[in-house]
Amino acid sequence: MQEHLSPDVTQVIKLANAIAREYELEYIGTEHLLLGIGKQQSSLGAQILNKHGATYKKLKAQVDKLIQASLEDTWVFGRLPGSPHFRNVMARAIEEARALNSKLVCTEHLLLALILEKGSVAQKALRAMDLSPRQVREAIDHAASDPKQAERT
Repeated sequence: MQEHLSPDVTQVIKLANAIAREYELEYIGTEHLLLGIGKQQSSLGAQILNKHGATYKKLKAQVDKLIQASLEDTWVFGRLPGSPHFRNVMARAIEEARALNSKLVCTEHLLLALILEKGSVAQKALRAMDLSPRQVREAIDHAASDPKQAERT
């Protein structure tokens, strides 16, 4: 699966790992992927979030609110395992990239998969910020019609 990920997605996963560690968790969840996209400002996924007012600061506040009660007091070294939602999101992002005829899985595919993963913290956070799957798809379609964005896929 690694060979199909864009450099931006690889960076987002690294950021998600670091963010999960900051939360002192033993896994990477969808909320960490979402915050990774928000933190990695140069990607299309981050641009879509920002366009809809979902800045990193606002996303973090929403995620904190959603997971406040479930934080644990553990610290793990090395790469963290992904939650079941994380694995579902990665698989769906690959499917979305293929459906859009993209050579790479990019942050926009990851963002779309996150908002479609029912019951995940990321999906709840995005919905709380008034983002819908339709809005994300429209932003991806709009970007695909932009020759500068189309060059990267």
